[in-house]
Amino acid sequence: MKTQHSSHHTRVTTGKITPADPRYNDLAGRGFNKRFAGRPAYIRLVGSVAEVVDAVQEAVNEKLRVVVRSGGHCLEGFVSNPEVRVVIDTSLMSEVYYDATMNAFAVEAGATMGEVYRKLFLGWGVTIPAGESPDIGAGGHILGGAFGFICRGYGLAADYLYGVEIVVVAETGTARSVVATRNPADPNHDLWWGHTGAGGGNFGIVTRYWLRTPGAPGTDPRLLLPAAPESVLVFRVAWNWVDIDQRAFTTLMRNFGIWCERNSDADSPYTGLHSMFSFWRQQYGKVELFGLSTAGAAATQHFEAHLAAVNDNVGAPCTHTLEKCSWLAFATNPFPEFFNPGVDARFKFKDAFLRKPFTDHQMAVAYDYLTRTDHDVVGGSLGLVTYGGMVNTVAQDATAAAQRDAVLSTSCTVGWMDPQVESCMLAWVRAFYRDLYADTGGVPVPGEQCDGAMINHPDTDLADPAWNTSGVPWHTLYYKENYGRLQQIKRRWDPHNIFHHALSIRPV
Repeated sequence: MKTQHSSHHTRVTTGKITPADPRYNDLAGRGFNKRFAGRPAYIRLVGSVAEVVDAVQEAVNEKLRVVVRSGGHCLEGFVSNPEVRVVIDTSLMSEVYYDATMNAFAVEAGATMGEVYRKLFLGWGVTIPAGESPDIGAGGHILGGAFGFICRGYGLAADYLYGVEIVVVAETGTARSVVATRNPADPNHDLWWGHTGAGGGNFGIVTRYWLRTPGAPGTDPRLLLPAAPESVLVFRVAWNWVDIDQRAFTTLMRNFGIWCERNSDADSPYTGLHSMFSFWRQQYGKVELFGLSTAGAAATQHFEAHLAAVNDNVGAPCTHTLEKCSWLAFATNPFPEFFNPGVDARFKFKDAFLRKPFTDHQMAVAYDYLTRTDHDVVGGSLGLVTYGGMVNTVAQDATAAAQRDAVLSTSCTVGWMDPQVESCMLAWVRAFYRDLYADTGGVPVPGEQCDGAMINHPDTDLADPAWNTSGVPWHTLYYKENYGRLQQIKRRWDPHNIFHHALSIRPV
């Protein structure tokens, strides 16, 4: 397919990067979560679709386990894995441009989200609602649904997916590149649907996305994606843990949950407000609320109303700072305290979607795990994040992203530097999560209160009967009723299960 964007220069000297190459250690160790390490036989740094096809074909011919990496932000060991023999690294395929042939914006798989925001904004004044860290690679992110700071006002990035270019392996064992689009008449339409929330590593290797607002008229690129926010008001609020007893803690958490429940509809005046509550372990010293508003002149008033609702009857003082900046300044460097974790950071991240706020019992469990002194876990936290808004205007079977009526997202997280403390850190976070969802087998089974989990935050514990005693399989937690359709897509497009990992779609 010809596009208006062609490049005659060679982007990269390709070939196999083996352990003897000085680039190998940098590329092999490029994962975000240093808990996981792999030692592939070689890495293929690719610069074109043809090179991806060639790299996949060679791995298939040699029967070598192959995976792809764009930004390297996978939270589990799907790429940095001792069983993986070949890593195809797309990080140099990073172009972002308007493609007149498709009348959509093309984003290559290796582009980081920070670069996507920068080029879309400077070039056309537009944006997409996607991930929070600017270092995330588009390749593995958009196909997992992609949720971020402005999703309440705009929806998920996957809701803007018009087309995807992907290298697949046919029944014959032949690698080839195909394009699948949103057009229902497209014979590859099912493959497009599979890239609207099924997560990475399932069907093939994405080399390029095309993005366009559904129903956008005309061919003026400035009207094909949402206009970027005029400005961003960033807020940070902190309470000292010494001022918070169990009553104050419960009041804060309950107030936040009620606010989310009341303001999760798309017609709420607060869809431009996103906030994240970090209930850190008591040793950290603070409880923090971070967030932003894109409501322009009303942003400060919206923040003040939000804080007043959250802090109502808490009885503990708090401090706050406000900072106004441009969308680009924020999107390319949001909350540096969150997204620059350190070179040797190791993590375990266990998330859940909630349709209703935590119960009194769950809040008591949270208080216990955050204050108890039998664990020395400074880097542990419970996070609560606003959700809903425009995300919830899409039918749950319209895309693969099935969670379309949650009011908030929540996570139990722990981070550490010293490999020696890993077992105690994991024990704390796993027990915390299990006890929060004890009524449903230790996991957030979709139902009256919970709505499963997000595949872009994968957690292999959900597939482990030691931690998931619900009898509900992991794939129901991630995909609900959409899993059967995803299995059919898997069977058609990856019949040999070339692309697989611990939580990949299983063939029928």
